[in-house]
Amino acid sequence: MEGMTRTRSCFCSSLPLPPPPTTTTRMRMKSGTSHFRSRSVAVAVSVPPTPTTGRVDRSGRFSSPRSARELALLISYAACLQGTDPLLLFHRRLNAKRVPGFVFDKQLLLRYDHMSFASQPIHVATHHEQQHLIHQFDTDSAFEADVLSAPLKLVYTNFVLRFTREILEAVATGWNQRIHLINQVIPQRWKNEAPSKIIELCILHIAMAEITSKGTKHQIVINEAVDLAKRFCDGQAPRIINGCLRTFVKQQSEESRAEEISESQAIRLA
Repeated sequence: MEGMTRTRSCFCSSLPLPPPPTTTTRMRMKSGTSHFRSRSVAVAVSVPPTPTTGRVDRSGRFSSPRSARELALLISYAACLQGTDPLLLFHRRLNAKRVPGFVFDKQLLLRYDHMSFASQPIHVATHHEQQHLIHQFDTDSAFEADVLSAPLKLVYTNFVLRFTREILEAVATGWNQRIHLINQVIPQRWKNEAPSKIIELCILHIAMAEITSKGTKHQIVINEAVDLAKRFCDGQAPRIINGCLRTFVKQQSEESRAEEISESQAIRLA
């Protein structure tokens, strides 16, 4: 792969990358954890899931724009790994036949937290405490996987599915044009490590597409993109994505003003 200059279907097809980070994959431990009595173990954990009834409607399905953006991100990421069109993958999941006898527990949606971010390391003193945390992380990841792999119509309202489709349409339509814009704002190391930055790049594609195609206020989109980065990315990604999108918005504003001035001058000369 050579940077971000290829077409959508080749951008990240067949890359041997891990699945999106979950609670478990965001966990890190210091080396030398066998000496529990003499040193503590640092574990980076996410904020514990809390009930999200405000984001679930009366039918028991996710109803917030946040859930649509998260779904669009997961579909875009999967499409990149598979080298397929995100809209095609979305409709494939939307229309997938249910496995006979499949039962989905909607109580899981009340535990699912779209605002669960990685937090500061927690220090534990014993191996037992460490194993307890690991078990809790595995349990949380398992129920999140159950939610994200369930039939879309059981998990999301029609509003969320429609909004997701609109975002993915905008993402797919302007993908190649945005590659040039993204290359202008991302740091050089992201260009050099593009195969390991697919989630981050998908977040930028989704945010830019929503700003330019949907007309959503850029402040809202940037905040949502930063939150997605906090949830699914590591390191400095939230800060970098915030800076990239603010630079993008500034460039778009300057271009719009330049076009207005040019049109005004043309009218005066006419």
